[in-house]
Amino acid sequence: MRRRVLQATIAAVTVAVVLLGFPLAFLGAQLVRENEVQRLEARTTAAARAVDFRIDQGIEITDRMFEPYAEAGEGELPASVVVRVPDGTVFQAGTRVEGRTLSVETISANGAVVELYVSWWDVFWLSARVIALVVVAAIVAFAAGIAMAIWQANRLAAPLVYLAASAEQLGSGQVRPQLEPSGVEEIDLVASELARSADRMAGRLASERKFASDASHQLRTPLTALSMRLEEIMLASDDAEVREEARISLEQVERLVRVVDDLLLSSRRAQGGTTEPVHLIEVVHQQEEEWAPTFEAAGRALVVEVDPSTQALATPGALAQVVATLLENSLRHGGGTTTVRSRTGGASGAVVLEVADEGDGVPDELAGRIFERDVTSGKGTGLGLALARDLVSADGGRLELAQRRPAVFAVFLSGVPASLRPDVVLPLGAVVSARPDRRRR
Repeated sequence: MRRRVLQATIAAVTVAVVLLGFPLAFLGAQLVRENEVQRLEARTTAAARAVDFRIDQGIEITDRMFEPYAEAGEGELPASVVVRVPDGTVFQAGTRVEGRTLSVETISANGAVVELYVSWWDVFWLSARVIALVVVAAIVAFAAGIAMAIWQANRLAAPLVYLAASAEQLGSGQVRPQLEPSGVEEIDLVASELARSADRMAGRLASERKFASDASHQLRTPLTALSMRLEEIMLASDDAEVREEARISLEQVERLVRVVDDLLLSSRRAQGGTTEPVHLIEVVHQQEEEWAPTFEAAGRALVVEVDPSTQALATPGALAQVVATLLENSLRHGGGTTTVRSRTGGASGAVVLEVADEGDGVPDELAGRIFERDVTSGKGTGLGLALARDLVSADGGRLELAQRRPAVFAVFLSGVPASLRPDVVLPLGAVVSARPDRRRR
């Protein structure tokens, strides 16, 4: 855009300079020459009148009387004057001009011939001065046209660059910057429509995420309860046939859970761009309110040590499910106080969310396969941690067992980079301003 505006404006200025400059230079040079010729004619006419006056009065004619007409006055060129009176006498004044000359001839009433000669080069340099002035004016006009083209190109291209940045952020699921009117009607219309489209997309994404979260919760909760009930039947029943039927039923339930998890994960991956800057404290507090009564009933404490200003790129619903899985895992397999804390590190500003307890930790034989499906210590289905790792991976992070004894699970998430901050991507100025990031509620 900027280059095309520059090229179009420079081409227009060039055409204008060529079409106006060349004729103007030619006409200026021609006008200078005609002015000099008129001045020479006036001088020869004055000399002819002086000759007629002296002839009529019988006054002697000498070379000296023509010197004033040969000398250069203000704004005049030096000339050589030659006068031929009717009796054939020739009078001459001024320095004889050598080389190419420009001459003017006048015949007086008494038949005297008066000729003035000036150097052709003197007239040429006067014309050249005019041409030089026209060339300088053309260069100044060309430079002014380029400067105007650059200013106009920046004025038109800057809103488009910011508009492209806004569209790119929308396409990647990031926060939409607020564009101010640019003064160009067409660009403002596109920006307004883009803003309306962003609002509609945000509403649809929010509805889809809410539906996925609700579906996951509504399906997983009864399936988990059914799995626990079947496990209790297997452990409590002395009848081998009942235990076998319970085992088969449990496998079917686990298969159903796996299918539900795979469908939800595939849907989330297919949508793409679900990550957004998330305040960790909000997600953790939500899970704290849900799990604190359960921990209290079990005689254990749940402590949250998360910096309120810490943000990370994640899918809010998926991150909440991961935290819930880790808290449930700590409640079942851990002991003592469970602590949820956050920290940042590295040049990239990565965010680490840790869930730790004071229990016996993870057995050595399970530590290497703790995130594999169907791997469990006997108190669960072995699907929770595997699903949690898949959810974190879908958002570009990872879930690791940071410490075996006592157990510490760490969720590594990407920090919010500078490229997502509106004040960096779209700096404040006359065209665009940025508003603080606001998480959708």
